[in-house]
Parts: sequence; structure tokens; C-alpha cells
Amino acid sequence: MAQMMKAAIFVEPNRIVLDEKPIPDVGPLDALIRITTTTICGTDVHILKGEYPVARGLTIGHEPVGTIEKLGSSVQGYREGQRVIAGAITPSGYSAACLCGCSSQDGAGTKHGFKAMGGWRFGNTIDGAQAEYLLVPDAMTNLAPIPDGLSDEQVLMCPDIMSTGFSGAESGAVRIGDVVAVFAQGPIGLCATAGAKLMGATTIIAVDSVPARMEISRAMGATHVVDFSKVDPAAEIMRLTDGRGVDVAIEALGRQQTFEAALRVLRPGGTLSSLGVYSTDLKIPLDAFLAGLGDHTIRTTLCPGGKERMRRLMEVIASSRLDTRPLVTHRFKLDDIEKAYDLFANQRDGVLKVAITP
Repeated sequence: MAQMMKAAIFVEPNRIVLDEKPIPDVGPLDALIRITTTTICGTDVHILKGEYPVARGLTIGHEPVGTIEKLGSSVQGYREGQRVIAGAITPSGYSAACLCGCSSQDGAGTKHGFKAMGGWRFGNTIDGAQAEYLLVPDAMTNLAPIPDGLSDEQVLMCPDIMSTGFSGAESGAVRIGDVVAVFAQGPIGLCATAGAKLMGATTIIAVDSVPARMEISRAMGATHVVDFSKVDPAAEIMRLTDGRGVDVAIEALGRQQTFEAALRVLRPGGTLSSLGVYSTDLKIPLDAFLAGLGDHTIRTTLCPGGKERMRRLMEVIASSRLDTRPLVTHRFKLDDIEKAYDLFANQRDGVLKVAITP
């Protein structure tokens, strides 16, 4: 009889419950990870609310930190007991998308169509990380050893939040001396702010209305903070830039309002780097788009994954260039994950990210 484990399982819209399911069998290229720390993402809340469809019975979660429990027969270069992370996006390494240099999109445009969300498999098309054990596919492409001396919570943001936030600055091609605006300072927006600073932006204007988030955004690199509940953020950003506009505007919320404001503050030839996940059609206003003549670039990004990406992000942490631990505001045991979902989905008590430990 199969050994069982605890897992957070999607039952139906508005119901994710802790239940038991069999510990997965390990295929030749897989690795079984014993989860030591994971977390809940905003995307998981979209799943909980039925706004993003997944199969009933699926284990949710895509931000794993753990130790190798068992290696597939063909996996080389790792050892059991090793501390590792895997990215939220788990490319195979050999798909057309990977070989075209866009490994995040591994799986997009297949028979799954849009649903596949590229290489996002954990908690989307295969069982995810909010469990005692996680099966990692294509382990040699995806497992990244954790450097000695780094704690679980120090690397917990690397699989998704940090990788996604940084990619907002990278897709925007932020340059030394740039002026950057970041719309929304949730965990991803805060990491986008930090990424813009690391890439050389010297003026970073963060937009939010939650005092605690605005405070953290200064620690992450924001030089100005605009409270959208008190002023029109687009007008205020144009005032702060003396009417010049910003080189790069990063949208980190996924709403028409923020997308439009990001477009309105671009200088001619500027780049809108979009990280938000949108759930309705977007409209591009004629005046903000300069009738299509503004030399603007609009870039969308899916969180980069794979072990080399994870290694680079952990190097940023290890070199003390960034400390993401302040983003972890609450801690729960896996047994209490339903309470954690309730807190996180309703954004109570100043929650940014929760750490879940079995």
C-alpha cells in the first residue's frame, strides 16, 4: 500500500483543504523533495476563487524549498539529503521554447493551449508544493542547491516572487541612471523595485497606498513613494519627472487602471514592462498610446525558472545585495494552511507573504 502525505488540495472554487494523498512515485528524470518551507502566492488565491481553472484534486503551490528525499535512476550531479529549491516554472530543457531561448514558455501553444501558462506546472498541471513531498520533473534542469549558510526563509522568494519581480526590470531593460515607476508594491512589485535598483535605476517611483508596503519599498530601493489614494499617480509621476516621463514603467498588479497609468507615464520610446496577471480584456487608450506613434515597447513576462536562474537569485541573496526576509510577515504549519489561505486571500493583518512549514 502506498505511503501517504498531507497536501493542500483544490476541491472546488472557494475550497482548498488539507487532506492526504499518496507520496508520488519517482520516474528516471524526477526527484522527490521533502518540503521544509513553502508559501502561498497570489496566483493560488486566483485558483482558490475559481478565477484560474485547475483540475479538482490537484495539490496547490509552486514555491518549494526542501531536501532531496529520492533521486530518479537517471539523475546525476545531486545527492539525497541535499538542500535545494526549484523554480515555480520548471522547463524541460529540451522543448522548442527552451531551445529558442525562452524556457519559461515551455509547454505554451501545445494541446493545453493558453491553460498551460508556459512552463508553470507545479500547482497548475501537476501536483504542487503545499504538501509534505513534491515530485520535481526534469530534476537536472530544475534543482538548484542552496548555498551553505542561507536559511529557508532567505531563499523562499527565489522560486517565484523574486524571479518574477526582477524579470520586470530585466524585460524593461533598465539602464544605469534610468527613471523607473513601479505600480503596486505587493511582494512582486517590491522585488521589481529591488531589481530596478540592482540594474542601475537612480530614480525609482513606487506606487501603492498601504503604509507598511510603502515603507518596505523604500528599503527595497524606492527613492519616491506615491500614495494613489491621495493623488492621481500618473499626474504625480509626471510632476516628479518635470514632465519628462519615465524610461520604464513596471505594472505589477494586473488591472486596467494600473496598466493605463503605466502607459501614460512613459517617455517617448519608453518601455511598459507588464508583470500583472490580467483576468479581463485590456483597453489601450488612444491618447496614452499616442495613436500608436510613440515608439513605445510593451513587454509581458512569465517568471523565469530553471536551476541557473535560481543559482543567480541565490547569489544575490548570498552576496547581501538584497534581503527578502522582511517580505515574510506570517508563519503557519502545513496543518493550519486553511487558516493561512483565509488570512492571505483576505489580505488581513498587513500580510505580505506567509511561510508554510510541514
